[in-house]
Amino acid sequence: MFLPRRKSTVLALACFVTFSLWYFDYLQPTFEPFLPSLDRQQQSSSAPPTSGPGIPPAKAPAQAPIVDHGETPPFPPAAAKPSVPAAKASERYPVKSLFPLPTDAPVAIPQIQHTFGNEAPNDKAERENRLAAVKESFVRSWGAYKKYAWKQDELAPIRGGHSTTFGGWGATLVDSLDTLWLMDLKEDYEEAVKAVEEIDFTTIQLEQLNVFETTIRYLGGFLGAYDLSGGKHPVLLKKAKDLGELLYGAFDTPNRMPVTRWFWEEGKKGAKQEASESSLVAEVGSLTLEFTRLAQLTGEAKYFDAIQRITDVLDREQNQTALPGLWPVMMDAKRGKFTDVGFTLGGMADSTYEYLPKEHMLLGGSIQQYKKMYEATMTPMQKHIFYKPMTPDNANILFSSGVRINSNADLIVPDYKVQHLGCFTGGMVGIGARIFDRPDDIRTARQLVDGCIWAYNHTQNGIMPEIFAMVPCKEENCKWDEEKWLKAVATRYDRVDRITEGMSDEEKGRWVAEDQRLPKGFTTISDSRYILRPEAIESVFIFYRMTGEKQYQDAAWKMFQAIENCTRTEIANAAIDDVTAKKPVKDERMESFWLAETLKYFYAIFADPQMMSLDDYVL
Repeated sequence: MFLPRRKSTVLALACFVTFSLWYFDYLQPTFEPFLPSLDRQQQSSSAPPTSGPGIPPAKAPAQAPIVDHGETPPFPPAAAKPSVPAAKASERYPVKSLFPLPTDAPVAIPQIQHTFGNEAPNDKAERENRLAAVKESFVRSWGAYKKYAWKQDELAPIRGGHSTTFGGWGATLVDSLDTLWLMDLKEDYEEAVKAVEEIDFTTIQLEQLNVFETTIRYLGGFLGAYDLSGGKHPVLLKKAKDLGELLYGAFDTPNRMPVTRWFWEEGKKGAKQEASESSLVAEVGSLTLEFTRLAQLTGEAKYFDAIQRITDVLDREQNQTALPGLWPVMMDAKRGKFTDVGFTLGGMADSTYEYLPKEHMLLGGSIQQYKKMYEATMTPMQKHIFYKPMTPDNANILFSSGVRINSNADLIVPDYKVQHLGCFTGGMVGIGARIFDRPDDIRTARQLVDGCIWAYNHTQNGIMPEIFAMVPCKEENCKWDEEKWLKAVATRYDRVDRITEGMSDEEKGRWVAEDQRLPKGFTTISDSRYILRPEAIESVFIFYRMTGEKQYQDAAWKMFQAIENCTRTEIANAAIDDVTAKKPVKDERMESFWLAETLKYFYAIFADPQMMSLDDYVL
């Protein structure tokens, strides 16, 4: 999605909805030591649950049936149900006094984007050739979506067909609208807008809605396209309002905290509902941008009120958590408390942090709350979350990882696990450095961006895995120590087998590294997949636009070529199972963010810098 920089009373919107898109069961092993079980969202129901309601859904590839083009769709999986009208009921817990949208005049926000000069003819030709290659990839995947999965949620990119994963309203269709516009594919854009007119948010194909995913893929998609096209198609705002009205029902709880995994049919009929005692903080704290923009465009303060209440809880509790300044992965949304002991900027927490500087920009800096909260996160992030890894080339890089606090709250235990999802941090820290006048953070941002580039460059196929770990440097200028690395590999290898029995740590480490195809420096790769994620290229794009340094365009091109080489199918692009394999196996999955974000950022880094200037748009 796109959200606007508020620089005057007239807002020209364009913000990419980003960012933290995950499936909980992909990442749960990373946090198993400190994650409580997710309970059912507190909604009364006379019917017993049929598929584990209240806990995150299983992997979509395993649950969502692939429908071959031309076949009659099979019956929905257990977690889905035929389209049912969404009944509307009066609120049980109406708000008596709404938080109004800020009306103070916008303040001057420092320039973010580099001032680009004239471009050499050879550089321009190279850039435009790369731009054309990215566009060709998008057109190819979009064409396959139109042919095999039109108006469905996701394309099955290997054999054609589609799957229903996000309500059945056409997640890829809506999520890709702004990319179509940016790539000047106006005929396709007009066709997509016409198809959007047919979406009916009074019928839903799922028993349970993920409010966060629905917000970023659909609500963000509508708002971004509406603003980016200058309000040319009022139907986009109408659909955003229809969906916003539906999602607002998830906030009808005693404390107005949302039910994030929402049994919408019960809720809309007026059933008693409460926010969960075990909610993912990202799913609660990452509704800010879309709901704020909806309030700005419609004038309906209730949408801003909904997210401001969440922000106030985050603000109130920020310095009361087990790691003051940061919020843990899980929160008790029913009571507005944070008692969990696991902290990360990766999946399940990421976009709560990412949205802080972006909401500040969206509101034109008219309130300082988001600046204060962002700055309060930076010291614990830099002290406990970011770390320098030991690498064979002694690279000056940082990674974002996670920590947990022991039961006595006096020992911080880092896990040194790096998630692809966490690659957004470089861009976030860079933007925060500029808009909040924190020049020393530019170095941190560069190291984080360079870290993700390093991870791409040092795997067998040139693609960063989903989750891996490395040896941390204990001092600033640590040097590569192969014996230390091998011992760390051996220590992390927890299987007991006859092959390694009797080996020294160094021998065992060498055997494990070869058996597990670990590049030098990596101690484990606990999730070797690549699912077409955008976070790394997003930060590379942002940092290129901030600095104007061509090396980041070159890094992006290398990343794009590697991804194309490994993920391209006969009709589109697919997730792959193992970035360390010579020939990775492709998965029957192409999430909407491949077209809506990943290819958009690859395109934008090779486009004219004035397209989507960081000083005009919130990304």
